[in-house]
Formats: sequence, C-alpha cells, structure tokens
Amino acid sequence: MTTNVPAPQFTDQGFVAPDEEAILAGVQADMQAAFGGALNFTTQNGSQTNATPQGQLAASLAAIVGDVNALFAFFANQVDPAFASGRMQDAIARIYFLTRIPGTPTVQPVLCTGLAGTIIPVGALLQDQDGNLWVCQEQGTIAASGSVTLNFASENEGPIPGPTSLKIYQAVFGWDTAAPSGNAVLGQNVESRAAFEARRSQSTGINSMGPNGAMLGAILAVPGVLDAYVTDNSTGSPVTVGGVTLAANSLYACVLGGTDAAVANAIWSRKMPGCAYTGNTTVNVVDPSPIYSGNAPVYAVTFERPSIVAFAVLVTLVNSPSVPANALSLVQTAVIAAFAGTDGGSRARIGSTVLASRYYAGISALGSWAQIVEIQIGISGAAASFTGAISGTTLTVTAVTSGTLAVGQLIQDGTAQIKPGTTITALGTGTGGTGTYIVSLSQSVSSEAMNATALVNSVQLNINQAPSVAAANIAVVLQ
Repeated sequence: MTTNVPAPQFTDQGFVAPDEEAILAGVQADMQAAFGGALNFTTQNGSQTNATPQGQLAASLAAIVGDVNALFAFFANQVDPAFASGRMQDAIARIYFLTRIPGTPTVQPVLCTGLAGTIIPVGALLQDQDGNLWVCQEQGTIAASGSVTLNFASENEGPIPGPTSLKIYQAVFGWDTAAPSGNAVLGQNVESRAAFEARRSQSTGINSMGPNGAMLGAILAVPGVLDAYVTDNSTGSPVTVGGVTLAANSLYACVLGGTDAAVANAIWSRKMPGCAYTGNTTVNVVDPSPIYSGNAPVYAVTFERPSIVAFAVLVTLVNSPSVPANALSLVQTAVIAAFAGTDGGSRARIGSTVLASRYYAGISALGSWAQIVEIQIGISGAAASFTGAISGTTLTVTAVTSGTLAVGQLIQDGTAQIKPGTTITALGTGTGGTGTYIVSLSQSVSSEAMNATALVNSVQLNINQAPSVAAANIAVVLQ
C-alpha cells in the first residue's frame, strides 16, 4: 500500500516532521483515491474548509498523524541533555550517577532560653507569626547562661522566608522562649530542569583529578549542598581573591549545605596530593583504600562555610487606585522567588553579583498595576547600627555602634515598629553619627536598636558570603 501523506525524515538536523497542511493534503488525496475522486471536503459554496463530514474526517486523521509526529519530535529532543526534562532528564543524569536534588527547607538559627540543663530534643516544634511550624534539627542543652542556639527547619520545603517571631508550639519543661537569631538559609524547591542540567554539565569534571571543576562537580553532587564556589592560589605567596585571602599554594572551596564529612570527602577525592587549603572548617578524612589494613593515613581537609548575608530590597511603584491591598505580600513573594531561582532564572549565589534588575520581570508580571519606578538592594544593616527614636519624620540618633548614616539609606529594626520603606531623605543636625535626620514616612517609634542599609543597583558578594533574603526585609513604597 502507498500513501500521499508525507513521511517524517531524519536529517543532519535531527527528526523533521512535515507540516500539518501537507499531511491534510495527503490524507485528502488518499481518500479521493479510495472513493473515486468525487469527495467534497468543503461546503457547497466552498466557503468553509473541511465543513462536510468527509472533510472533518480528513482533518481528524491529519491531526492524529500530526500529534504522533509532534510526540515523537518531543521524544527525540528529550535524548539531547540540552532539552531533556522530567523522567528523561533523570535517566540521562543517572549515567553520571546523579539524581535530582529534592526540595529542601529553610533553616533558621533560633535562640532558645530557659532553665539551665534543659534538653531541647530533635523534632521540637516552634510556630512563626504566619502559623508555619519549624522543626528542631539538632538536640541541644540550655547552658548555664540560660540559652542555647539551635537550628530549626521549616516543616514545608521550598524558599520559605525566615520567621520574624517564634513561639513554642510543643512544650518542653524548662524551655521558656524562642527567638530568631541570625539570618535564615533559604530552602529550595525540587531542582529545576535548568539547574539540574547545569549541575550535570559541571559534574563531568568529576571524571578528572586536580582541576577546580573536578572538585566543584564532586561537591555539588553531595546530598544537601545548595551552592559552592571553588578557586585556588597557585602562587607561593598569599593573594586576595573575591575579598578572601588565600594562603600560598592553597585550594579554596566555599560550600553551603551538606554535612562536613561528606563535603570534605568530596574535596579529598578530587584534589591532587600536596596542596594546602584555605578555609574555616577542618575535617579529618581517612583514606578508604583497603590496602592499608586498618592503618590508613588521615588527612586534614579544610574548606569554608560561608557567612549568611541578609539582603534588603526596596521596591518603588507608581501609586494608583489599581494597586491591590496585598501588593506588599505579592511583591515579597515575587522577589523571594527570583532570589531563590524558583521563577526559572538563576538564584543569587556565593560570590555572585546580585543585580536589582533581576527582580523587575517577576514584579512586572504581577499585573498592570505593578508599574516600577525603581528597585534598590543592599546588604541589610551593613551601613550602620545605632540606637534611635522616630517622632513624625524626625529620626533622633543617640548612639552609633558601627558605620555611618547617610541620605538614601533604608532604616529597619528587629521589632517591626518602623514602617516598611522608611528611608533617610535629608540630614538634620546629624552628619553620619548622632543627631537628627529626616525620614520619608511619618511615625512614632520609641528608642530602640536600628539598622541602616545603603541601597544600590548591584552588590558584589565576597566568595565567602552566601546571600539570603526574608520577607521582612522587602519593602514597597508607592510614589
């Protein structure tokens, strides 16, 4: 049997399917040949194509052939790692002994206070201001000072912002209070197609020994690792790279996530002998070779655990009646999604340049009401720490712990008394230290500890800094 329906072809460009117009013409030609050539595929006056029963049948058959061709074209593309997704991407990655990273929770250090000697067990629960539960990740004992700091993870996976306040959800005798201490490490959703492919590509370096790419690939394959940065100093003298001083002839690996032992083993498995290290975390690795028969050498592997750097984001929108009442929470969600890379783009990473422009697309996509005037970012509280009070639009600074105040800085606190989006608009009697300053929003705030953040269009992180952002540090101003 023969057919007039054109067949797909395999060419140097891959699988090429005929367009559906050619398929339809072929089906109609086959039907005409089968029924004597007298079939009418249009209405009587010819104004509507495929309007007759035989015309609809020809169109349906052509659509079926077209759908099968499209499905096969999709499958053929899935064989290419550049386009693979879902189960096919998982299959390709298994060739490299990789599996997709599951979702991870946000981790928040928490200051727990109470009776000395009280044991807070793994699994103890806290509840934040939004009703989310946080689970204790490590057992700890309240010290003689009356407190201990423990890591709590959000019950749900994904980039959930760190809490602004916490209360004990599951009572433990002797445990009185809990409060966020330090910056949270944002969790992530299940690894996206783009992120998984990037990691698979980097993992090919695992097949080699010595190059930085080999160590980076091995580190990123460690369960629980969220981000990593690897470089080295090949000179005989200390050098400064990305804000970090590297010892002579040393390897530097900065790693966020994963256990210390697993990270150290990954580094040791791919570095060449004789190289020194730079970092703040040292782990002893035992050579696993069976040849040593219980007398294996032990190697001290050193790497860096990054400091978590909190960002502040100030979004200025055009004021209009169409701005919804929940605009702040919508913008906060969009910024966090872009920051964590869950919007399909790249996440903020160790040693990267964080650009304010990265957040324009997600905010603009919220609707026509989201007309952006400006987006500014900054390292939260980095400009100055001080004690002050606000009356009306006058900020009175009575003591400065560190840094210098200036016009344009964002003013925040840890108690949520200061209105989001409060910035210094002019100098009063203060010129960077104690004195008065004019702020953008009228309010009444009693004397307390405050922070000032310098707002800019981009921030270059050092290679020992991992970026984080919380909803409380994302403000919206209508102008």
